[in-house]
Amino acid sequence: MELILLFAAALAAGAINALAGGGSFITLPALLFYGLPPTVANATSATAVLPGYATTLFRFRKDVEPPAALSLWAMVAIAAAGGISGALLLLATGDRAFSAIVPWLMLVATAIFAAAPWLKRMIASREASTPVAAIALYLACSYGGYFNGGVGIIVIALLGLLGQTRLLTSVAMKAVMSATLTTISVTIYALFGLIDWPIALLMASGAMLGGWLGASFGYRIEPKWHRIGIVAIGLIMTALMFLRTYTS
Repeated sequence: MELILLFAAALAAGAINALAGGGSFITLPALLFYGLPPTVANATSATAVLPGYATTLFRFRKDVEPPAALSLWAMVAIAAAGGISGALLLLATGDRAFSAIVPWLMLVATAIFAAAPWLKRMIASREASTPVAAIALYLACSYGGYFNGGVGIIVIALLGLLGQTRLLTSVAMKAVMSATLTTISVTIYALFGLIDWPIALLMASGAMLGGWLGASFGYRIEPKWHRIGIVAIGLIMTALMFLRTYTS
């Protein structure tokens, strides 16, 4: 039953990540409640959702178009550098500190999701030079390499600094950057033995299916309802994580 629930969590996470991100709100708590150590749970969660990014990217491949200010390879390089930085930071954190930080990270990520429309309008109303926007994307990708929750919506918002306004194009570019930074961070996690591979492979199959289904419905679901659903999930999971961390 526990394994079935982990598969279902990955399926839901893959579908959610296909739209704007937030799948880690489900997979990470599921793995923590399953009993994995915090850093192992985080690394295994990132590994599990990675194939979902691949299927999402394949589904949105026709919408991939980098902003005029940066080439596709520049975007990939920024994501890779961020993935390396974030993964190394996680390695330096350790289980005890990461366990205390997780509820706060989830709370921040949930707040970002809730404020997404305001954040996008604020960023779209401002102009930024290409170096500033590139640095902001690097920091976002570093956050994603450390803790994947909420990075998708941050990247989509920051793409507005580079003049990208079409939602599906932003979602496709978000998938490119998420797949890149997660591939890099997962490689580092694997080198240091942080991944529970049997669980990761089980959940990866669910995330792949979820990513395809989510991308298929991405053209139909109104973004408002997707955001409301993710915020509700984030709040519930954040509350459970605070209870688990500070009452145990």
